[in-house]
Amino acid sequence: MGASVCRCVVTSGPSEGPGPGPAGARVYPALIERFAPPGTILAMYTDTIPTPDLTWQREALCAQTGAEFFFPEPGSSVREAKRICGMCEMRSACLDYALAHDERFGVWGGLSEKERLDIRRTAH
Repeated sequence: MGASVCRCVVTSGPSEGPGPGPAGARVYPALIERFAPPGTILAMYTDTIPTPDLTWQREALCAQTGAEFFFPEPGSSVREAKRICGMCEMRSACLDYALAHDERFGVWGGLSEKERLDIRRTAH
């Protein structure tokens, strides 16, 4: 029988993202997976990141129209998106979601990016 060789090592070099460890060290997810007890990585992920309730999206009017209204090109009007949002029964759930998840682009709950930013600034 041959010895198994682990090809996932921590080496020095540019970091692949934020996280603990010495500056310049690379941490390979395969290394963590290999030495963690089976099933713990997935359990840690699902236990720490709650799944938002998105049932409101099925009933939202934006789901029945084109995304181009709600994510217009820079400088384009958001008037049509706001008109659609104004008729939508899911508007408050949409705005709550956008504020809770820091949505930075598009019209959510009838408000533009700038209007939501103003709300976040006044809340702090």
